[in-house]
Amino acid sequence: FYKDLQEHGADELLKREYGNLLATPEEGYSISVVIDLENIPSNWEEVVKKVGLLKRNCFASVFEKYFQFQEQGEEGHKRAVIHYRDEETLYVEAKADRVTVVFSTVFRDEDDVILGKVFLQELREGRRASHTAPQVLFSHREPPLELQSTDARVGDNIGYITF
Repeated sequence: FYKDLQEHGADELLKREYGNLLATPEEGYSISVVIDLENIPSNWEEVVKKVGLLKRNCFASVFEKYFQFQEQGEEGHKRAVIHYRDEETLYVEAKADRVTVVFSTVFRDEDDVILGKVFLQELREGRRASHTAPQVLFSHREPPLELQSTDARVGDNIGYITF
């Protein structure tokens, strides 16, 4: 899915965050980070934390881009579609007044469906306790309205979480 992220500035963000820690990727990989163990930097804890955040930082490029669109009041940009797992996709879209993020997820069995619903009930309760928390919506089987004109999957084991 790194190719999807590259379309939204992942390479530039990683250069900004990792600088000289980046190396030419090894075959079969999208990114390589190199740390000279013979010359461990004095801020090694910061470096370890930074490397641990690699996947998060790859995804951050998409969010930075779409929050910037929203801040500038820009609409009409193509929706970001990131196929981050087999059969699961992240959608991000900017409007003048908000950024909408939708995660599709596949429930492998009935227990997954139950756990998903309990988790989302907890999120709703959290929102009641804090009125500044973002709205979280869950749709089961059918994609939310934001994805009606897309090839988003439909099925008994598909769920969509919208922020």
